[in-house]
Amino acid sequence: MDMPLQHHVVLDVETTGLSPGNGDRVIEVGAVAIEGRIAVAEFHSLVFVRKPIPTLVQQIHGITYEMLIGNPKPEEVFPRFREFIGSSLLVAHNAQFDISFLKHEFGRLGLGLNNRYRCTLEMSRKRYPWLPNHKLETVYRHLFGRMTGETQMHRALGDARMVARVWMELMKSD
Repeated sequence: MDMPLQHHVVLDVETTGLSPGNGDRVIEVGAVAIEGRIAVAEFHSLVFVRKPIPTLVQQIHGITYEMLIGNPKPEEVFPRFREFIGSSLLVAHNAQFDISFLKHEFGRLGLGLNNRYRCTLEMSRKRYPWLPNHKLETVYRHLFGRMTGETQMHRALGDARMVARVWMELMKSD
């Protein structure tokens, strides 16, 4: 039975590392709002934080500290993002990672994040156990064939758009 996809926000964050508990921060957030089966709005921002980005991490997402200079600070980005997501169900690939970082960033600003969420990584592991791995790119290629040239891997909005397509495909038969 098809589950209705009303008021979902598919999101992705890029960070300075792997653990908000160790002081790592969100440096990019991207999201796609979905109503029914249609993407109706997008949110994207780099986030300026005074925190070095390790070279190894820069090699993953390509974001340097210099790229962050002049972009809005967390206290400008996250209240706007909180408004964008509202009470929507949140969807992410490896959702626990993204949600833990957002809760940390929201908490620093006295904002709550109590939205329910779903994880396309967990869903794809159950649905496609035979895949060699369940990275976003692998699941996306399994479902849609090769990636388009416009897809920018490991950047928040590009990944959020890919997750949105994966989510809608997974929900067709869930």
